[in-house]
Amino acid sequence: MYKNLLKLLLPFFFVSCTMITSSTSLQRTNVLAKLLQTLDLEVSYAESLRLSNDVFVEVNRLTQKFQPFFEPHINNFFINIGIKDKGLCYQWSDELYRYFSHKKYKYFTFHILVANKGDYFFEHNVLVITSKKGRIMDGIIIDPWRDSKNLYVSTVKDDNAYKWSWRQKREKYLKR
Repeated sequence: MYKNLLKLLLPFFFVSCTMITSSTSLQRTNVLAKLLQTLDLEVSYAESLRLSNDVFVEVNRLTQKFQPFFEPHINNFFINIGIKDKGLCYQWSDELYRYFSHKKYKYFTFHILVANKGDYFFEHNVLVITSKKGRIMDGIIIDPWRDSKNLYVSTVKDDNAYKWSWRQKREKYLKR
């Protein structure tokens, strides 16, 4: 009897979890959209919401591709010893930059930032979103590498973990 009851109730547990996840995703998408709107007074909510949704969809696609596990530095260790193929921070930022630099957005542009450039163990790369009229250091960081389980989003100014600089040459290289 209990087995039959469990078979009947088990699907409801999974549906419930799915609904919570999609609700959380929708909430995070809206939060990012509102943050994107702060880049320029002319930015429409519709475009910021479209970009926000695109960010989460593309990060999800890359998560499936790179399959990060554990903490990012452990993930890097497995890549460096050959157990995994990809998933270093520059691979995330490069893929995101390639994807978004080919999309057409009226108000937004995309750049790559780097911290600790050339330092093998501490270099870190991210995508940054700016308004077309805005400065790079006023942009919004999109960093799926930093916390393998969650997308890290912050304004450049509020991200005190790193001192960022623009990777203009890398952007030109990636546009080829």
